[in-house]
Amino acid sequence: MGLFSKNYETAGVGIAKDAPKKKGLSLFFDIFGRKIWNLMEINLLYMVFFLPLILMIPAIYLLGDFYKLSLAVNILLMVVFMIFIGPATAGMTKVIRCYVLGKHTFIWSDFWKGFKSNFKTAAIVGFVDCLIILSALSALWFYPQLAEQMQSKAVYIPMVITFSLFLVLMIMNFYIFPMMVATTLKPKNLFKNSFALAFVALKQNFITFIIILITIAVMVVLRIFLMSVYLLLLPFFPAAFLCLVSCFNSYPVIQKYVINPYYTSIGQINPELVDDTDDETERIFEDMGGKEKPIEKREKSRGKRIS
Repeated sequence: MGLFSKNYETAGVGIAKDAPKKKGLSLFFDIFGRKIWNLMEINLLYMVFFLPLILMIPAIYLLGDFYKLSLAVNILLMVVFMIFIGPATAGMTKVIRCYVLGKHTFIWSDFWKGFKSNFKTAAIVGFVDCLIILSALSALWFYPQLAEQMQSKAVYIPMVITFSLFLVLMIMNFYIFPMMVATTLKPKNLFKNSFALAFVALKQNFITFIIILITIAVMVVLRIFLMSVYLLLLPFFPAAFLCLVSCFNSYPVIQKYVINPYYTSIGQINPELVDDTDDETERIFEDMGGKEKPIEKREKSRGKRIS
């Protein structure tokens, strides 16, 4: 149906089943366009787990006169966030991985399935990620001040090392969560494979990292200059979009170097690469997409006017 054309009542020929499959950017934007409302729903569900961080702000104001209590409450809220953000990321990744594979998924049930089944490992990963981010932010504040006090640029060397480790560990996250929800690998092997893929797939990792930086920069600019737009986008956009970018770029690498070799070793084909179409349905019905004749617009008959 041509929504923006005058002849909106004319049907086309359909899409052929054996039509060339989309790849690259065209496939990404096809997934993004078809699933945009689902991504917004997932993002909103994911943002619920940021409530402990949000609650830290009113806790500071309400308990300002009770320093120790305020500190204890905020530490508790921070720990709760650090524990649950990993499993929430696993739940979101489980759903979005299905979008990348073109598989059917139920947002609510599959999110919580990914959340619960990977809770222990995901909680550890999320907790460590938070510690790494806090360490990197602390280094960004601490080392410049130390360099100014000591009048030595050599102090920046450990800062560079810290941020290099931070970068590698963040890139490893492109692979840890998708592998976590797609395989039964133990945590040791998850970290080992993710570390290797952080250096093997440099092109994909670079593209993902740049998109993340651009998205964060856009959100920061909106936060400074267009607060209303920022507050509108934050609950519905960035987290799920970045998860889609990460899964789209990283999961084919995981299939190539982790999943496919496993199934090859046991003499089987990776079921993710097999079409889910029901064979019995295929024998009874024939897909006529691309073969049907367009339905021409019929002229409307004019009835006689009765005076």
